[in-house]
Amino acid sequence: MSLTLYPASIPVFVRMLGNLSTILDKAAAHAEAKKIDPSIFINARLAPDMYPLSRQVQIATDTVKGCAARLAGIEVPRYEDNETTFPQLQARIAKTLTFIQSVTAEQIDGSEEREITLKFGSTELHFLGQPYLLNFVYPNFHFHLTTTYAILRHNGVALGKMDYVGTY
Repeated sequence: MSLTLYPASIPVFVRMLGNLSTILDKAAAHAEAKKIDPSIFINARLAPDMYPLSRQVQIATDTVKGCAARLAGIEVPRYEDNETTFPQLQARIAKTLTFIQSVTAEQIDGSEEREITLKFGSTELHFLGQPYLLNFVYPNFHFHLTTTYAILRHNGVALGKMDYVGTY
């Protein structure tokens, strides 16, 4: 049996967003236990020219909700990108999970050849569905998840590999 785009996308996104939620819970608990202002973590960056943690989470969720919608041929939901607390970031993850879980296999499977165009200012990127998922969405999603993990780990939150990959 061949692998179709739905099982290659939505279940992967759901799992990893769940792991991200757990990581953020650990960061919030660490901040509380150590009497650290949570905004220290929310605004932390790995390097001066990189986005802060809040933006990393926003982009990770944008990436998967955009993917689910584009593969399904439906409108991409828009979020305001105004989260400044752990509860607000958790709410964004929950909202994203609700959306992507509302997209069905029937909507996504068969979209391997669907034309997808992304616009970034004056730049346009053109993909077909399968290369969009495999060559654009996966690397971008995991980059922002990994960067979130790294920001928190770098700032002393006790995280390990299993927090990122989750349990099997």
